[in-house]
Amino acid sequence: MRTTSNPAFKNLPTGGGYANFNHGQGGFGAPGQAPAAPPQATRPMTIDDVVTKTAITLALTVGTGAATYITGAYALALPAAIIGLVLSLVIIFKKKVSPALVIAYAAVEGVFLGGISYVLGGALDNFSGGGGSGIIMQAIAGTMGVFAAMLVVYKTGAIRVTPKLTKWIIGAMAGVAIAMLVNLVAGFFTSGGLGLRDGSPLAIIFSLVCIGIAAFSFLLDFDAADKAIKSGVDAKFAWYVAFGLMTTLVWLYLEILRLLSYFQND
Repeated sequence: MRTTSNPAFKNLPTGGGYANFNHGQGGFGAPGQAPAAPPQATRPMTIDDVVTKTAITLALTVGTGAATYITGAYALALPAAIIGLVLSLVIIFKKKVSPALVIAYAAVEGVFLGGISYVLGGALDNFSGGGGSGIIMQAIAGTMGVFAAMLVVYKTGAIRVTPKLTKWIIGAMAGVAIAMLVNLVAGFFTSGGLGLRDGSPLAIIFSLVCIGIAAFSFLLDFDAADKAIKSGVDAKFAWYVAFGLMTTLVWLYLEILRLLSYFQND
């Protein structure tokens, strides 16, 4: 059974056990004996590797996103989204870790997020008397707040990543993905589709559900990364962890920004 809802962790080796981000010499888990490192690992991955690689990708995404937003180059959002999708598929299905592809993905996603942020937030400054830039900062703060909160929840063991919880989150993500697809198709035939993205009360509820699922997905991401650290996988796999966390962060940010834009338009 899959141990995470994030396809970005598809090629990430894993080990057993649960974790609380205090494991041994740099693991995520509680103190205890860890499985021996695989003989092929030149250096086992540590929490420092994960933090460093994640910080690099996040900083790059924020940088390109800010540049796109400030310049108002929102027209780049669509091509960036397409390129980002292609890069993510290559990273997921490629058998070898490629830091260059992960870095390129982070840069392109920043352009995409900057363009979308301008459309959903920045444009409000022109059409609704200001306030658009405010929801951008709120969305960023909300995203970081949710990430930090779920990290604390995982670290303290308040919510354990059990097989039952994993199945529930994966099932919920599949349901949301199907609903989004049906809404998109319906939008070609009726105005607003099923009403999941038009700012209606139903759309607000749907965004809240997506935010909740994205938040719980972090628990599975943390657990998958922790098991890899415990297993002593090669340090290069930290790029997979960074990529996986970025995909969840991107989804969470978009959902929070969309939700805030609904209220801004009222």
